[in-house]
Amino acid sequence: MADLKERLLPPKPASALNLREPANRPSASGRQPFQGVDVLGLKKRGQGLRSWIRVDTSGNSQAIEVDKFTMMRRCDLPARDLRLLDPLFVYPSTILGREKAIVVNLEQIRCIITADEVLLLNSLDNYVLHYVMELQRRLTTTGVGEVWQTDSSDMSRRRGSRSFENAFNNTSPDYLPFEFRALEVALEAACTFLDSQAAELEIEAYPLLDELTSKISTLNLERVRRLKSRLVALTRRVQKVRDEIEQLMDDDGDMAEMYLTEKKRRMELSFNGDQSFAGYRSVDGASISAPVSPVASPPEFRRLEKTLSIARSRHESMRSIDSATENIEELEMLLEAYFVVIDSTLNKLTSLKEYIDDTEDFINIQLDNVRNQLIQFELLLTTATFVVAIFGVVAGVFGMNFEIPLFNEPYAFNWVLIITGITGVFIFSAFVWFFKYRRLMPL
Repeated sequence: MADLKERLLPPKPASALNLREPANRPSASGRQPFQGVDVLGLKKRGQGLRSWIRVDTSGNSQAIEVDKFTMMRRCDLPARDLRLLDPLFVYPSTILGREKAIVVNLEQIRCIITADEVLLLNSLDNYVLHYVMELQRRLTTTGVGEVWQTDSSDMSRRRGSRSFENAFNNTSPDYLPFEFRALEVALEAACTFLDSQAAELEIEAYPLLDELTSKISTLNLERVRRLKSRLVALTRRVQKVRDEIEQLMDDDGDMAEMYLTEKKRRMELSFNGDQSFAGYRSVDGASISAPVSPVASPPEFRRLEKTLSIARSRHESMRSIDSATENIEELEMLLEAYFVVIDSTLNKLTSLKEYIDDTEDFINIQLDNVRNQLIQFELLLTTATFVVAIFGVVAGVFGMNFEIPLFNEPYAFNWVLIITGITGVFIFSAFVWFFKYRRLMPL
């Protein structure tokens, strides 16, 4: 990994070696010196250089520094598509198919895929380096490009031998074009990253939730709150990747637009056909660019030219329709495989969220039960206070300053206490029976 970092990271320019020096030192012209491009990818606002990792179809990688406008012209992309790859901004996961490139923004993987190369934003993230290594490993497989080019060159070869058809029907990445293999590695890296985060969240969540059910404390509740916040954020990211793949699968036009190798091959065939036809027209040493007079051209030649043009257009249209349908199926199967993976990750997070909701419901039930017990205890305490207050009333009555014959009886005080206690117990029992009768207390 360290060797790959040293090989991919571009050498620091002379201006970048003095980054620790004071930044306000004026230059000879009185302006601030340009500090170059550092490893963190800082740039001059608007049109600074960025460090990219370029991987070609042979698996060779190199670090290049390209500014935004050069990248726009190189890949024929608008500025808003490059803005999706800007690490200074946070955009949701996106896969865009353009005329000459595929813009991929999946978690840490931010790259531009063309028919000949992959341009990846240079980063020190381990997942980016793993993406480069995995892409190089798959591209260096022997015979990968040759199989696809031979397979897509002629429609009749697909219908030739049964053994080749069986090989072509294989959904392994060896029989996919370059852009699909690069896209597959990006999807695999994103799905693996999200699935690993979901697994880590599961490992941390279930013991914490079990501990919370056994011991409800402020610390455990705070930990569950932070866990739920992480779960919601991760679910949004997984849902966005899933929706993006599903949207691509539902739109045949977008999938056909992403087939860059086929479009490039058609353009080359069309260009070669036009050149060969122009060379056929330059008869008797005439120049290719010289106009041919319609009066001097024989009627048979004009008729032949028209017939060849119509036949060539029909042949190209039929071949493009068949190839587009077949290639859409190839891409659809590729997207469907990773749709199942990301959907499984989303199901894990959904199950975890349901478990958290069930735990919260269980905790709320426990708290309601404790609250009900406290209310019942308070009700009994209030009833007992009312019964004790009866003794206070009796004591207040007998404590008045007047003479009655009962005061002269030797057992009068005992009888007063006995009668008052029996009355209090009877009143308390009557209240308890009333509470149970109205089901305010458990039986």
